[in-house]
Amino acid sequence: MRFNIATTQGRDGPTCGACVVKRTSLAGDSCPVARALDVFGDWWSLLIIRDASLGRRRFGEFQASLGLAKNILATRLRTLVERGILKTVPASDGSAYQEYVLTPKGHGIFPILVALRQWTEEFDEHPDEIATMMVDRDKGKPVKKLALLSQDGRVLDAADTTLKPRPAAKRARRVATA
Repeated sequence: MRFNIATTQGRDGPTCGACVVKRTSLAGDSCPVARALDVFGDWWSLLIIRDASLGRRRFGEFQASLGLAKNILATRLRTLVERGILKTVPASDGSAYQEYVLTPKGHGIFPILVALRQWTEEFDEHPDEIATMMVDRDKGKPVKKLALLSQDGRVLDAADTTLKPRPAAKRARRVATA
């Protein structure tokens, strides 16, 4: 997502006293990282997804956990439902409330949350302030650091990878230029 800041022209040049921030969608961007950020790239959405992964399901649970204003939380939840990350289901206790649960698309974000967590655990200036650690539920042991693996199982880093066009993209580009 990109933000364009509208400025006004004052006596002394452009000013931004009452800036209007307009979100620009990255949904059509050719970069998959940009597209992902368009879907769930603001911090509140990621924290809502984190809380849903931890089992929170109700509006009040999210609100109590995050301390987020109700109008902002309602907007983020609605957006996550519209984008297929969460879905609403009837309350599990049979009450008139609805609950928010992760869809398969939403569950797919879990490795991203783990990567962010592990990055913070490694590089945060005050790791002793981190209140929890991620452990294997069955064994109680800390989980291993995520690793990018090649097709043959080798651990890769950024220097070991490159980007190349997808075969379909090559064909589409050739047709467009013909």
